[in-house]
Amino acid sequence: MNQQDKEILAKLRKRIFITGYSGGMAHLASCFSAIDIIYTLYMKDVMKHDPKNPDMPDRDRFVLSKGHGGLALYSTLCEAGYLTEEELHTYLKPWCHIGGEPNRRDLRGIEASTGSLGHGMSVAVGMAIAQKLDKNGAKTYVMIGDGESQEGTIWEASMSAVAFSLDNLVAILDCNKVQKTNHVEETLGYVHWDEKWKSFGWNVMEVDGHDVDALKETFMNIPQNGKPTVVIAHTIKGKGVSIMEDNPIWHFKLPNRKEKKVFMEELQISEKEMEV
Repeated sequence: MNQQDKEILAKLRKRIFITGYSGGMAHLASCFSAIDIIYTLYMKDVMKHDPKNPDMPDRDRFVLSKGHGGLALYSTLCEAGYLTEEELHTYLKPWCHIGGEPNRRDLRGIEASTGSLGHGMSVAVGMAIAQKLDKNGAKTYVMIGDGESQEGTIWEASMSAVAFSLDNLVAILDCNKVQKTNHVEETLGYVHWDEKWKSFGWNVMEVDGHDVDALKETFMNIPQNGKPTVVIAHTIKGKGVSIMEDNPIWHFKLPNRKEKKVFMEELQISEKEMEV
């Protein structure tokens, strides 16, 4: 990963924390595991999109099925030019139009209203079918969580994707191995995600979800063989803040005064930035 990518991703993590903290609610750890992936899709010439023409018919679509990570998407859309910093910082403020989870009526660039876990995959399948019918060469990318993957609708949709030969559909599993109250392995036992997706008829690729270069190379080499593809992106929940990394208690939690100092030090946030 080059220095510019590192600097932008550091800025995005700062933006997520400051916005979430000032708004009084955020799934920070989920956002921090997903941000490198979303950044790569939007900012590294993987997806075809245009903030000046967000409704262009042949655009690629991104669906954040794990909608509680919405701040990661909002922050990237801000970086890509879909909204301003001033708009972003209205997050959860009185009379704002940016809520805790993505909503199509809130912002340009939001393709699906999500947050009810498992449903985003079904929406993405529908989008990919429409793109196939339009014959415009566009793709749909959908990010799901490994905790979310315990929802039955994920697997119903995945069977449909194979039945309709949706090789323009790319599911991204944010495999951070932690869910709401515990580690996934403690909840379900060790899950062989690769074997499970292969058994459903999908192409399976695996990648370090925090390596921008590897992510881009993976996305640019999605097989076109009549089958949908899942990219298992191995990530660390809470990546970037030591007390939050791989710690289930941070699924839905803001720091207290002592913990806030750790966040500010490790994310290199000044008091002035927090005031803004």
